[in-house]
Amino acid sequence: MKRDIASHGTLSHAPPVTQRVLLLGAYGLIGAAVADALLAEGHAVTGIGRDVAAARRARPAITWRAQDIARLARPEDWSPFIAGIDAVVNCAGALQDSARDDVQAVQATAMKALFAACEAQRITIVQVSAVGAAADAPTAFMRSKAEADAALAGCSCPWVILRPGLVLAAQAYGGTALLRALAAWPGPVAMPHADARVQTVPVGSVAAAVCDALAGRIALRGAYDLVEPQAHSLADLDAALRAWLGRPPRRVFRAPALLGRLIAGAGDLLSHLGWRPPLRSASLAELARGVRGDPQPWLSVGGQAIPSLADSLFAMPATVQEKWFGRVWLLRPLMIAALALFWAGSGLVALLRPAEAAAVLATRGTPQTLALAHVLGGALVDLALGALVLHRRTLGLATRGMVAVTLAYLVGGSVMAPDLWLDPLGPLLKAIPAMLPALLLLATQEDR
Repeated sequence: MKRDIASHGTLSHAPPVTQRVLLLGAYGLIGAAVADALLAEGHAVTGIGRDVAAARRARPAITWRAQDIARLARPEDWSPFIAGIDAVVNCAGALQDSARDDVQAVQATAMKALFAACEAQRITIVQVSAVGAAADAPTAFMRSKAEADAALAGCSCPWVILRPGLVLAAQAYGGTALLRALAAWPGPVAMPHADARVQTVPVGSVAAAVCDALAGRIALRGAYDLVEPQAHSLADLDAALRAWLGRPPRRVFRAPALLGRLIAGAGDLLSHLGWRPPLRSASLAELARGVRGDPQPWLSVGGQAIPSLADSLFAMPATVQEKWFGRVWLLRPLMIAALALFWAGSGLVALLRPAEAAAVLATRGTPQTLALAHVLGGALVDLALGALVLHRRTLGLATRGMVAVTLAYLVGGSVMAPDLWLDPLGPLLKAIPAMLPALLLLATQEDR
């Protein structure tokens, strides 16, 4: 049975009632924390997302449904997903248009269709938006969030809009991953918009706010910023994260805005290869104007106070995992670029000088035609692997291929030219350490 938790800004102090909740983006940074909190309160959770295989294994207590939310553009498209549901919590989002994401479709078009479908059935809606969402915001991310918020505010069903600031979590993803990695960097760092002001919120507070809304512990039909009282500069946030990691203080240079635009432009290009770089044009624009909100409306309706940055970090102590992550995370794009150049360059050299490459085998008894075929075939494989490692969706295939080809090269070389093991230039010996970056990338390919 559907239940109106509260209406028109009134509070309900009845004991929590178990509800059937549809959770959008249930395996994301915020969504996963919300899912755990809902389960802990006894709710029955159905999670929806594009790829739920790993999420189903990690959280078997949730009923998972695979669906690209961007394709649910009409109210009737949502009917199979909201049947029997008491409440909907939206934690889905996309930072910027890319090969994988359509911001307007995910954050505005699909949400307006969902809200219309829920309104017809009086289903409670909790919309997790973002501080800074406004119709005149500089990014499509914030404009589409504002469009969805406005549509929800016009609904007659019970609703709440929560607008978190910069979210801190044990799980590092997106912008928080970049900040953590920069804090782990050993030397001075150049930071665009180092004086921009931000207010943080721990992900647990966001999850608790969602639970409070569903339980009627706060007034519904309102929009609330979830931010700590004090704002910090990005430079001060870097210093706090660095101390959290146990690193000594270091100097932060105020980098020119042009540097930020160049890095963000590179991030935009990488997004077309399936990657989700945390620093793209949208995130840079939002950082430049700051991540700031007003915590007072949330407190005035009985919301739990948001911990300060210091308290949030104290409650989430850094371990050796965070220290390793910070260092390795920045090295991953360098390893990808190095492997792409190494394998593509190796293939290109072989194609440009096939006779000389084939001579290594021909002088050891391999027929010239067969030796040449080995060289040309290997060159094409090398070029393909060098290209495939650049795309996010084929990174795993490429790194496995690199390991397999290297092992085949070592076995083949041992059989056909064992003397190369003693060659002063070490063509076989050097292949072993050259394989290790591929193994490291394969081991760290997950990004959430």
